[in-house]
Amino acid sequence: MKPVTLAALLITLILGGSAMAATASANDWLDHDMRRLHSSETVNIKALAADAPAVLLVNTASHCGFTGQFEGLETLHQAYADRGLKVIGFSSDSFNQEADDEAAAAETCFVNFGVSFDMMATVPVRGGNAHPIFAELARQSRAPRWNFNKYLVSPEGEVVEAFGAMTRPGSAKLKRAIEQLL
Repeated sequence: MKPVTLAALLITLILGGSAMAATASANDWLDHDMRRLHSSETVNIKALAADAPAVLLVNTASHCGFTGQFEGLETLHQAYADRGLKVIGFSSDSFNQEADDEAAAAETCFVNFGVSFDMMATVPVRGGNAHPIFAELARQSRAPRWNFNKYLVSPEGEVVEAFGAMTRPGSAKLKRAIEQLL
């Protein structure tokens, strides 16, 4: 828990506690238990993101023209993990480009591209049945228009910037945005 500053305490007293409650729950939209890709293990996304100064959430697919971005995402993960970047991928078939077999999707990620960052099992990322995390990403910025949309999220749960599929993981623009949070 963060230490309470005098200013925060005064605001809390003046507003009857609502300011502190708002701060405590700002990233509660990440509080979802999800299954890892091709695994029975379940993890909490908020817990994965805890204490990270920057979180990059990405919707992915294994049969997409942008699938090669797994390599760049892994490079980002390796380059910035020690400084606190947390990359979390979400397999999705919302654009009909994910493998029907989860084992095949996992092979694409982990074997073909050497992904070591967290990958979650397949979820819908747009429309009325979008997973609540992606519904909130859409509310704060925009829904994914295709696979490999990247959402940079602050510790407070705010989408700092959204990057479309055309923005490569190694782009200077994405790296600058990450470095500003780190």
